[in-house]
Amino acid sequence: MSTDRPTADELRQGMTVEIVQDDADPQSEDTEPIIGEIGTIHGDEPDGAHVKLKSGAVGHVRSVVPDD
Repeated sequence: MSTDRPTADELRQGMTVEIVQDDADPQSEDTEPIIGEIGTIHGDEPDGAHVKLKSGAVGHVRSVVPDD
Protein backbone atom coordinates (compact mmCIF):
# COMPACT_ATOMS: atom_id res chain seq x y z
CA MET A 1 0.00 0.00 0.00
CA SER A 2 1.27 3.47 -0.81
CA THR A 3 2.20 6.07 1.79
CA ASP A 4 -0.36 8.45 0.23
CA ARG A 5 -4.03 8.28 1.08
CA PRO A 6 -5.26 4.77 0.25
CA THR A 7 -7.69 4.27 -2.62
CA ALA A 8 -10.98 2.44 -2.23
CA ASP A 9 -9.40 -0.57 -4.01
CA GLU A 10 -6.73 -0.79 -1.28
CA LEU A 11 -9.26 -0.78 1.56
CA ARG A 12 -11.16 -3.75 3.01
CA GLN A 13 -14.01 -3.95 5.50
CA GLY A 14 -12.69 -4.44 9.01
CA MET A 15 -9.49 -2.40 8.46
CA THR A 16 -8.77 0.28 11.05
CA VAL A 17 -8.48 3.70 9.44
CA GLU A 18 -8.23 7.37 10.36
CA ILE A 19 -10.91 9.54 8.74
CA VAL A 20 -11.92 13.17 8.51
CA GLN A 21 -15.68 13.31 9.09
CA ASP A 22 -17.87 14.70 6.32
CA ASP A 23 -19.22 17.47 8.54
CA ALA A 24 -15.72 18.60 9.61
CA ASP A 25 -14.09 21.59 7.94
CA PRO A 26 -11.22 20.04 5.93
CA GLN A 27 -9.28 23.34 6.05
CA SER A 28 -9.39 23.51 9.86
CA GLU A 29 -6.12 22.70 11.59
CA ASP A 30 -7.83 21.48 14.75
CA THR A 31 -9.98 18.86 13.02
CA GLU A 32 -9.55 15.72 15.10
CA PRO A 33 -9.45 12.57 12.97
CA ILE A 34 -11.65 9.66 14.00
CA ILE A 35 -10.14 6.18 14.15
CA GLY A 36 -12.31 3.11 13.68
CA GLU A 37 -13.03 -0.03 11.67
CA ILE A 38 -14.48 0.28 8.17
CA GLY A 39 -18.03 -0.97 7.83
CA THR A 40 -18.80 0.19 4.27
CA ILE A 41 -16.62 1.53 1.45
CA HIS A 42 -18.44 4.00 -0.80
CA GLY A 43 -15.66 4.66 -3.34
CA ASP A 44 -12.95 7.13 -4.30
CA GLU A 45 -13.33 10.89 -4.19
CA PRO A 46 -10.79 13.73 -4.54
CA ASP A 47 -10.57 14.10 -0.71
CA GLY A 48 -9.83 10.38 -0.25
CA ALA A 49 -11.84 7.17 -0.22
CA HIS A 50 -15.31 7.70 1.26
CA VAL A 51 -16.24 5.21 4.00
CA LYS A 52 -18.69 4.56 6.81
CA LEU A 53 -17.13 3.22 9.99
CA LYS A 54 -18.78 0.55 12.12
CA SER A 55 -19.37 3.31 14.69
CA GLY A 56 -21.57 5.11 12.14
CA ALA A 57 -19.15 7.97 11.41
CA VAL A 58 -18.88 8.83 7.71
CA GLY A 59 -15.92 10.54 6.10
CA HIS A 60 -12.82 10.42 3.93
CA VAL A 61 -9.90 8.13 4.75
CA ARG A 62 -6.74 9.97 5.73
CA SER A 63 -4.66 6.86 6.49
CA VAL A 64 -4.70 3.20 7.46
CA VAL A 65 -3.79 2.56 11.11
CA PRO A 66 -1.06 -0.12 11.32
CA ASP A 67 -1.74 -3.22 13.41
CA ASP A 68 0.02 -3.20 16.78
